[in-house]
Amino acid sequence: MTVQLPRTPSFRLDGQRALVTGAGRGIGLAMAAALAEAGAHVTLLARTATEIEEAAEAIRAEGGSADALCLDINEPAATAAVLAGQPAYDILVNNAGTNRPAAFTEVTVEDFDAVLDLNLRAAFFTAQAVAKRLVAEGRPGSIIHVSSQMGHVGGARRTVYCASKHALEGLTKAMAIDLAPHRIRVNSIGPTFIETPMTAPFFQDPAFRESVVSRIKLGRIGQVEELMGAVVFLASAASSLMTGSAMLVDGGWTAE
Repeated sequence: MTVQLPRTPSFRLDGQRALVTGAGRGIGLAMAAALAEAGAHVTLLARTATEIEEAAEAIRAEGGSADALCLDINEPAATAAVLAGQPAYDILVNNAGTNRPAAFTEVTVEDFDAVLDLNLRAAFFTAQAVAKRLVAEGRPGSIIHVSSQMGHVGGARRTVYCASKHALEGLTKAMAIDLAPHRIRVNSIGPTFIETPMTAPFFQDPAFRESVVSRIKLGRIGQVEELMGAVVFLASAASSLMTGSAMLVDGGWTAE
């Protein structure tokens, strides 16, 4: 008798449409490139038109399919209206985010609002707009929140950031419950410190860099390429039984 071996589900995303927020550089650009390489048509969304247009062109130059969408997701009504005019997205990567490190006693109302508005409020309503379209069309989908290791632990001078990311982890679980009947999966990725244009200024401080590296068990700061496989996995059929889960890509930061 011939043994029938199971087959690994495909990591390919051919024929699917993906939306990546904050896609002009850093983690967002890497994730957009990864999804395009896996065969998805990728829409790169950010507020800076030149960045995302150049990034989309670079993806097309490599044989991928991409376009740019200049939009401020801090405006939920405008975002929903624009997305309503686009074909439905099978994949959403909620990557846009920010941080304003400060000691707890020095956090201002303006800093609190800026971080929570982008990291949580904008992520919530962007995901809602994408999910509503999928539900209306009866289509499955994958929503991926780019969270952080700081959504699972605390950190000095990061009270607001930690609050936003812990909230995003809770949102991931609750969304997964609501959207599972519609075959829409919701998961998060929790990176450690990654070298990007946003984090580069922090790493210029040798003491800060050393404090970070000392907590990452693998002994080094992460690179954007190390998140690319994770986002393709969560977007694809390879993770078809995963929803409401957090994938930590943190070099062991949260292991103790």
